[in-house]
Amino acid sequence: SMSVGASLAVAKILVGLHAGSSSVVSDGLEAAGDVLSSGIVYGGLWLAGKPPDYEHPYGHGRYETLAGLAVGAMLFLAGTAIFWHGFTSLGVRSELQSYALYPLIAAVFLKTALATLKTRVGKRIASTSLQADGWHDLTDLLSTCVAFIAVGLNLIRPVRFGTADHVGGMCIGVIIFFLSVRVVLRTVRQLVDTMPEAGKMGQIRETALSVPGTRGIEKCFARRTGLKYHVDLHLEVDPD
Repeated sequence: SMSVGASLAVAKILVGLHAGSSSVVSDGLEAAGDVLSSGIVYGGLWLAGKPPDYEHPYGHGRYETLAGLAVGAMLFLAGTAIFWHGFTSLGVRSELQSYALYPLIAAVFLKTALATLKTRVGKRIASTSLQADGWHDLTDLLSTCVAFIAVGLNLIRPVRFGTADHVGGMCIGVIIFFLSVRVVLRTVRQLVDTMPEAGKMGQIRETALSVPGTRGIEKCFARRTGLKYHVDLHLEVDPD
């Protein structure tokens, strides 16, 4: 993911600068953010996989959660900066070159594959940060489509849609901003020990009740720590 993202980011930024497209450059900067966020997720997953020790008896799973929070913060900053750049450039009409579309077309196929892979693996291993990074790729795909439309309008009707390229950059910034809010809220829910969803609690109760000799469950609390859940429950058994 980081290798593909770095290649796409460089291609978009260089082509965008050469073709005079703000939306393509903005999309390239967003792709560069993907690379950095993927690196943060990689580090978070690596730290979360370390076994418990004396100072961290519950393991190091919070590092994975913090990585997801860092990705959300990066999205927030990137979205704000891209929107501001597009807004301050609205008065400038762009004359673009047709080859500005080439890296955008390549990005659609590559980002679709990456987002699908990360989301599936993230759900399978219950990784918040990996799923957040998958959503980041989906945002990049959405922003790429916006950039494609903006550049296409400018190429078709340059006089009428001379500022479409800058408007496209602003739209990309807004998309990234709202996704950052979604990612941050989801991560904060884990940091404040929000109870898992009803389906997960049902699985925990079902597993506990399957223990031979169990009569019932009095209370059952759970909180997520990185890739694992820690459960606190009172199991009712025969007093004899």
